[in-house]
Amino acid sequence: MAILTVLTYPDEFLSQPAKPVENIDGTVQNMIEDMSSTMYKAPGVGLAAIQVGFDQSIIIYDILPRDEKRSLHVLINPKIISSEGTTISENEGCLSVPDYRADVKRSASILVEGFDRKEKPLRIEANGFLAVVLQHEIDHLNGILFIDRISSLKKSLYKRRIKKQLRQK
Repeated sequence: MAILTVLTYPDEFLSQPAKPVENIDGTVQNMIEDMSSTMYKAPGVGLAAIQVGFDQSIIIYDILPRDEKRSLHVLINPKIISSEGTTISENEGCLSVPDYRADVKRSASILVEGFDRKEKPLRIEANGFLAVVLQHEIDHLNGILFIDRISSLKKSLYKRRIKKQLRQK
């Protein structure tokens, strides 16, 4: 299992929508294994394939605390079917937006459908932290970063900081 490079803002690949997975074959299984190694090493609680350079509609997540047994979940071709309520995801962060956190308005509960890595259909009713993680990762598959969901002022301040860092390199 390889550790993959996580793409970071402003990489334009992150703004592209992912393509649906047509066939869950050995290549996809290997991608999932590499993604899981990468997510756990980072460390993160979720990762979308687009973040590591694969334009496939795949997300993985594990919301258990690090000191507990790992519980990797895989969702292929996930879609949010319905959402209700509003919550504020406090201090949300992202592996593709390093060294930045912000409060993000999210749906309080969602219904997601997709497939697991064995092609079994999944239907997940999520609320709380799991709902936030799923919305965050599915956003990635649609070319949306969490900074696209914050105020234009906060986003422009972050962009300005990144441009300055890139000029200094």
